[in-house]
Amino acid sequence: MSKEEMIKLGSRLKETREYLNLSQEFVSKNTGIPRSAISAIEYGKRKVSSIELANLAKLYNYPVSYFLKEQDMIEDQTLNNLYRAAGDLTESDKQELIRFAEFLRYSGKRDSTTRDERNG
Repeated sequence: MSKEEMIKLGSRLKETREYLNLSQEFVSKNTGIPRSAISAIEYGKRKVSSIELANLAKLYNYPVSYFLKEQDMIEDQTLNNLYRAAGDLTESDKQELIRFAEFLRYSGKRDSTTRDERNG
């Protein structure tokens, strides 16, 4: 993994952790990864192992593939349409809307399964 890829992966992990309002200490306690290692990973100063990435993805309730994909978060046609519909929002609000849509995309799969099991 190149330094640039480590920085992108770390940035995506940090953004997701912050979006979920989780502290590095909380993540450390729930994954067994030292807090200093989480910080180094988030800033692209340390490689993340596949096991660590799987543990982080599980805690954040996102698939591992989310963290490994390209930075362009507006690749899905539905998100493109949503982005265009939000044309009057500030750039910061647009990015928040995209992050929220990603959160719904991944957390909704788990919730819909749970709902189906309850209703079935």
